[in-house]
Amino acid sequence: MLGGAPAFAPHARASDMPRFEFGVASGCPRPDRVVLWTRLTGADLPPQVDVSWELADDEGFARVVARGSVSATAEWAHSVHAEPGALAPDRWYHYRFTALGQRSTTGRTRTAPAPDAPGRLRYAIASCQRFDHGHYAAWAHAAREAFDLIVFLGDYIYEYPSGADTLPRRHEGGPLRTLAQYRDRYAQYKSDPALQAAHASCPWLMIWDDHEVANDCHAQGGAGLEGEAFLALRAAAYQAYWEHQPLPMAARPRGPHMQLHGHWDWGRLARLVTVDGRQFRDRQACAGALRPAALGSPFEAHCAQLDDPSRSLLGWPQEQWLASSWDRHRRWNLLAQPTLMGRASSRRIVDAGDGRYWADGWDGYAPARRRLLEGAKQAGADNLVVLGGDVHAHYVGRLHTDFEAADAPVVGSEFVTTSIASRGAPQWRTDRMLRHNPNLLHGRSDLRGYVAFSLDERQLEARLMAVERPLDAASPVQVHRRFVVEAGRPGPQAA
Repeated sequence: MLGGAPAFAPHARASDMPRFEFGVASGCPRPDRVVLWTRLTGADLPPQVDVSWELADDEGFARVVARGSVSATAEWAHSVHAEPGALAPDRWYHYRFTALGQRSTTGRTRTAPAPDAPGRLRYAIASCQRFDHGHYAAWAHAAREAFDLIVFLGDYIYEYPSGADTLPRRHEGGPLRTLAQYRDRYAQYKSDPALQAAHASCPWLMIWDDHEVANDCHAQGGAGLEGEAFLALRAAAYQAYWEHQPLPMAARPRGPHMQLHGHWDWGRLARLVTVDGRQFRDRQACAGALRPAALGSPFEAHCAQLDDPSRSLLGWPQEQWLASSWDRHRRWNLLAQPTLMGRASSRRIVDAGDGRYWADGWDGYAPARRRLLEGAKQAGADNLVVLGGDVHAHYVGRLHTDFEAADAPVVGSEFVTTSIASRGAPQWRTDRMLRHNPNLLHGRSDLRGYVAFSLDERQLEARLMAVERPLDAASPVQVHRRFVVEAGRPGPQAA
């Protein structure tokens, strides 16, 4: 299937063709509004279609509280981004769409609590759902947990073709280079019923990492491209990303530029800040004769460029925005960013400069990491929890402004989710990482799953979820480990 358009007989009626094959989704919850998403499908769609939406207090839609109509156009893949406003805070709603004689499935969404309201937050973090590496039993289980919010931390699609090795299912097509190809890849991922169920279960917040564009991409290049050729690729990738996610019209990209960062308040309990770790980052350090840039960013021996304070993973404007976004009045500050933040040397560190680091992660931008953590501390973000993905492993750790000093105070807690489906590194490598980095308290790269959280004024509880059989779409999902963070006591504790 290409572009989500199945083959039908030419004489088939428009109302007989599936028009909502990719399900529904919602996102970006505020106290008074939310974004509703779907995308029309079918081989014979006209250039423009009016799509009606409804939002109701009940699943039977006896009490409709808002309704409207949105124009879906071929230019934007007939995607729908409805934005009902004037909603009640801290409320669950049901929503659906109607077009061309058909009605979509029903989704469930909610608004955030009022700014001064107390409350609890049940949320999950997830990342890295490579379609051809496994099935989505993790998403089927997450949908049943009925979270308030799911935070997706990047690598929603992968731009690679499937290799020659045996895989449970395969990517259609080759490497992604055009808008049509990116659209087709999203269509393939969006066709998965477990992913659709997770989207329909609650609102999502979204950030990307690299594979939504190209592996190890940075502000200047990726996929072996630089300059205008890379920006053209990024423009295609960004457009397809926006077309397929529950993002507002204000986020619609302008060519190769799109604003993804923002902050989201959950009553007086927490501020959740989302940042973009790819669009503005400097090129990875230490590319050269020993590691050509085209090879991406494998582990690389220490070099002076790693200590250059002018380099940034977030980009200087976004760094400054983040420094002013911490909230000293709310109990918790949660940072949703793409990858492992804590130090992760792959060999033993005896003296400064001994480490061996992954140049694509925060270790490749250590001065920027220190600026971020010092800025959070100075802003009074005492209960700081950093959320990450990318590395295909569950990691739990303590964060320090100085990872070299044995007596450095703990300034925050870190939880990194393993992948939904993408394969991880051998566990022996992760065990070695744990031995060399005392800031890392736990690590499992042989598990697929997500991390589930329960947050209140007193503590954060984290459940590390693990899929028993990643190649089985019906696999059970179990709690692998539990950790807690107590308010006023930075650093995770085993529970």
